[in-house]
This record gives sequence, C-alpha cells and structure tokens, in this order.
Amino acid sequence: PTATYIWQSINPGFGYGGQEFVSPDDRDVTTHELLPAMSERLKGVPTVTAFPSAQPSLPTAGQYDLEVVVTSGDSLDNMRRVANAMAGRAMTSGLFYFFESGLKMDLLAVEYQLDKDRMSDLGMTLGDLTSQMDLFVSEGYVTRYDERGRAYRVIPQLQQAFKFSPEALLDTPVVMPSGGQVPFGTFAVLQRSTEPRALTRFQQKSSFKLFGGVIPGYTKEQALTYVEGLADELLPPGYVLDYTGESREIRREGNTMVNVLGLSLIMVFLVLALQFNSFRDPLIILLGSAPLALFAAMVITFTGFTTINIYSQVGLITLVGLISKNAILIVEFANQAQAQGMNKLEAIKAGSIYRLRPVLMTTGATVFGHFPLVLVEGAGAEARNSIGFILVIGMLIGTLFTLVMLPAIYALLASDHRSAEPAAGSTPAEKPTQPIPA
Repeated sequence: PTATYIWQSINPGFGYGGQEFVSPDDRDVTTHELLPAMSERLKGVPTVTAFPSAQPSLPTAGQYDLEVVVTSGDSLDNMRRVANAMAGRAMTSGLFYFFESGLKMDLLAVEYQLDKDRMSDLGMTLGDLTSQMDLFVSEGYVTRYDERGRAYRVIPQLQQAFKFSPEALLDTPVVMPSGGQVPFGTFAVLQRSTEPRALTRFQQKSSFKLFGGVIPGYTKEQALTYVEGLADELLPPGYVLDYTGESREIRREGNTMVNVLGLSLIMVFLVLALQFNSFRDPLIILLGSAPLALFAAMVITFTGFTTINIYSQVGLITLVGLISKNAILIVEFANQAQAQGMNKLEAIKAGSIYRLRPVLMTTGATVFGHFPLVLVEGAGAEARNSIGFILVIGMLIGTLFTLVMLPAIYALLASDHRSAEPAAGSTPAEKPTQPIPA
C-alpha cells in the first residue's frame, strides 16, 4: 500500500528494478524496515536470485550496507569455496537479511581441445586450421568487389546448420593441404566448463566481492566487525581482506572520531589555560565535566535510540564545549571566593551554590533548544535525532555529574588562590562570610 509505481530493466542474464514509495509522512514504516520483508519474499522465487537494497541518505561510493573485497592469487575454484563459506556463515549470524558473493561460477564456457598429433599425421598445421576457422566464425570481411561503381565487402559465413550449437561446429569442413576436406571434429574435442561471470581484479590481484544488507537494529560497524572476525577465522594464508564502498569510508573516516575528540579536548584545554593563566584549573574543568558527559552520551548509542555516526560525532564535539561552560562558571567563581579569603572547600561550596542557577539555565536552554531534534520524524530524521539525543542526554546527565564530581576534584587539585599575608602595620581585611556574586 505504500508503493506508487515500479520500474524494471531486464537484460540477458541479469536485471534490476526499483520501487517508488509515497512520502514518508504518508506511511507508517521506513524503507529500511521494509527491506527484510522484501528480501524474504524474493527468496521465495525459486528461479531467480534477487535481493533488495535502498539508496543511501547521502551520496556514497557504494551500493550496499556492507562491501568488502578479498584478494588472492589462488585458483578461482578455491576462491569460490572460500567466498561461499564466508557468505554461508554470515547469513547464519542474524546480522544480515542478505549476504552475497560476487564470484558466481555459472557462465557456460565451451573449449575445443586440438589433437596436434592427428593434425601432424594429416599434414595440417596449426596456422592453417586456425586461419580457416577464424574465417568462418569471425564474420569479418576478406576483400571488396566493385559493382556499378560501388564497393561491397565480402564476408564469408557458415551455413546456419553449422552455427546452431557448439557440437554442430565440429561438422564444419576443413580443407587439408592435399585438397581434401575433413570435419573440424577430426582434430578437435569439445569440452564444456563453467566460468565466472566477470574476472574482477583489485589492486592488480584476482579478487571477489562480498556484500550484504544489514538488518535494521544493527549498525554497519557491528556488521563490518563481524565480517572482519569471520575473515580472520576462515581466510587461508595468502588471502587479504580489503574494503570498498561505504565500508571503506567507515574504516577510513570512522576511526578518526577518537582523534578529533581528543583534539577538541586539547583545544578547549589550551583556551582555558590562557583564560585562567593556569594548567590546573582547565584540568579540573575537563575532568569534572567532559568525561562523564561523554560517557552518558555514548551510553545512549547502545540503547537503540541512535548510533555512532557522523552526526552523533558532531554532537559529541559540541557537547564538550557546552558542558565545559558549566564547569567554567563554578571554577571561576570559586577562584574569586578564594581570592577574598575563603579556603578551597568553602570556595567551591559557595561557587556551586551561587552558580547553580546559571548552570541550570545553560543546561535548560541547551536541552529545550535541541529537544525538537529528538522528536523529528520523516525523511532525514535519523541525522537530526542523532544530534538531538547526544546533546539532550549528554547535557542532562553531564550537568548532574558536574555538580557532584566537580567540587570533589576542585578540593583535591585546585591551587590556593588566597592573597598573601598583609604587610606589617597594615590593617587586615575582614574575612568575608560569603563572596560577592560576579
């Protein structure tokens, strides 16, 4: 009921088609949720091998959720057995609704084996035989003739009876050097075999491709990690696993999250070091806020609400800056309180109390500002949901941990910011009972 129209293109040996759906607002399921059901129905068609796939939300180099390439110098038969073993094991994992190998040994090939000893006995050379057969089967022109001022090509052809099947070609007459004729089958024996549809090469090596569709609820990272473990278990020596399509992007760009997140923490640390003119205070700010907020945000990726993707990574980097702002408010106020004569414990206690409202206002503004992203539905909702969940959950839980953990870390690591003892003869300032809010 959600489909609008279907189109297809059929070619000899293969075909492909597409199905258009109504707007996402007019249906209850997404296209990714429909894929497993469509795959099961296609498996019920015994005469074809078909599998569904959906176009990615953003343009990528691949066509499927998972695409890997295995290179080897082994024979095609051995490579086919390895490919089928990996495909069979992958389908039993429960991660894929289809998993296929690109190495299909189903193309019928015909080969004529020549008896060179028989040819020699009859005085026939290999060059004479191949030139005659090439003339018959290639359908190339051999000369031209002119008629009424126009030139025409002369193309010799076999009779239709000799081209009906590979066996019929054995009856093609071949002229011997003596002038007599014998069938082509006098020198040749027909042999049939199966070959792959295409001989693929990757990085100048023989290869086969493995590709599959990931069942909704599992991430592409989980599926790719499973296939990597499967390769370590099943691939013989000399076989090398490589990546292509979106899987290559995941392995090349996905591993940069830790580096980018670490770089963002370093940048925040250096900026805070310039602001506070100290290395201790930035360390207190980051230790008391960022790790627990990031932990809370990462936990949400294991609950099924979102995954670790490019959008959630942007949310994590944004979260570092936002949650650090809360810690900055408290630490800066506590340092001012110490400068007025309080000890560290009293100063951080006063800072936590007097900066509680600004901290809650910052958290509330962030949470309510990004909460609509959590409720977005329709096309492209997954991208906005990822950023929304990371920022909303990270700020809520991170703020709670900041208010609890930051005072303890401050009391343990903070420097003494109280002013030096007054000079002799001067009147000491009265110890304040509470700092003046900045």
